[in-house]
Amino acid sequence: MRHGKKHNHLGRKTAHRKALLRNLAIALVEHKRINTTVAKAKALRVFVEPLITKGKTNSTHSRRVVFSYLQNKYAVDEIFSTIAEKVGDRPGGYTRIIKTGSRKGDAAEMAMIELVDFNSVYTNTSKSGKSGKTRRSRRGKGAAAAAVAATTSTSEEE
Repeated sequence: MRHGKKHNHLGRKTAHRKALLRNLAIALVEHKRINTTVAKAKALRVFVEPLITKGKTNSTHSRRVVFSYLQNKYAVDEIFSTIAEKVGDRPGGYTRIIKTGSRKGDAAEMAMIELVDFNSVYTNTSKSGKSGKTRRSRRGKGAAAAAVAATTSTSEEE
């Protein structure tokens, strides 16, 4: 029975598991996307999302708390600067896990875990104004032409 087992032990002792999650979290913060097994990705998501939430409030206390988990000042700076400004308005769900098939050697299920706001394929490009096409309708074009014609006819009458 699995009474009281709230997290995946990943077949490791406590210190080894903490070191593994710490290293995976640092790699995810640094590279924004990593490939790992599905079980490790799910455990990493539970580990890193509260840290990103802490990164939204830039205080000395929250920096110290995040540093106590990661033990890497460059990763902490990345969370509080780059990542926090991208996810500032998002209420949660900062990571995405995409299954990528099985590994050839031992047939382990592999997955890619990434930070949601750093993938340019899934993010909406219309917000940044890079989209060349705009939504057009005949009615808008005719109304604009009618308004221009009305102003030119009134100027001709004067």
